[in-house]
Amino acid sequence: MAAAENREIRLKSRPVGLPEPTDFELVSAPMPEAGPGQILVRNLWMSVDPYMRARMIDRKSYLPPYQIGQALDGHAVGEVVTSNDPRFKPGDMVQHRLGWRDYSAVAAQDATVIDPAVAPIQAYLGTVGMPGMTAYVGLFRIGEMKGGETIFVSAASGAVGAIVCQIAKLKGCRVIASAGSDDKVGWLEREAGVDVAFNYKTVGDLGAALERAAPDGLDLYFENVGGAHLEAALDNMKTFGRVIMCGLISQYNATEPAAAPRNMFTIVAKQLTLRGFIVSSNLDMRPQFLVDMGKWIADGRIRWQETVEDGLENAPKALLALFQGTNSGKMLVRLDPPA
Repeated sequence: MAAAENREIRLKSRPVGLPEPTDFELVSAPMPEAGPGQILVRNLWMSVDPYMRARMIDRKSYLPPYQIGQALDGHAVGEVVTSNDPRFKPGDMVQHRLGWRDYSAVAAQDATVIDPAVAPIQAYLGTVGMPGMTAYVGLFRIGEMKGGETIFVSAASGAVGAIVCQIAKLKGCRVIASAGSDDKVGWLEREAGVDVAFNYKTVGDLGAALERAAPDGLDLYFENVGGAHLEAALDNMKTFGRVIMCGLISQYNATEPAAAPRNMFTIVAKQLTLRGFIVSSNLDMRPQFLVDMGKWIADGRIRWQETVEDGLENAPKALLALFQGTNSGKMLVRLDPPA
């Protein structure tokens, strides 16, 4: 192997509010070797995701916090270089969770072979990966979506939201979507096929916008944002409506408690159900998800967008873009480690 060192991104300091580039550092580390039961992977693409911000806080959660001075991690796809497990061979394309570095020594049980014939390999970090499955689990298991219902999706042009919109349309729902720019709204209308889309930054009163879009109320709300979006949705839910609590991106960098929602008694008055979930607790659904998503893609019924930063050194920049709203669809980093 020509490469003698392995570059990786480490957490240099714990961010306060919106992370800064100085909270990260690019360092050279010894080239890893595949030990017993491991594979060595040359990473080609890596994902940046909103949940990573929460892992920069030193607190107990469903995933352990990142440690200062250690490499970050997250979903990545790449090519097997060497294998000490019979399930993998050099040249296989695999998905794993040791991104944020050029090369990864991955335990075989923590890697999955992916099929480039189903979708481009980077789609296994988005539509065919964790974001797509998050949409699938949220709608079918958590929200118990039914055909003919009216659903509101916030952050609807993002990696999760865009798939939520399209699955809901495939199943006969009326879909209302919000996004943060006119370009994103246009994509949702043209490509994702939503019934109503609006730019939450310019629409004015969110609650009034939802009332116009769904005068009979909402059966489901797929929550990705929190704050004013949740407050507006609660006011417009039908009695016995359900809220799928997926994320609260508006609060991930907050230094003080959010001011909204202020109408929590609506949950009681309308007898609503709010249910949070973590996709990794629902991995039993993955085989059926892959079957359904593979068919929808083959039939041309699912579309997606990607925003790509090139180079491992730009991974922190890509992460910050998520919270600045400059990306469209899945935020990815394309790597080019030396062979």
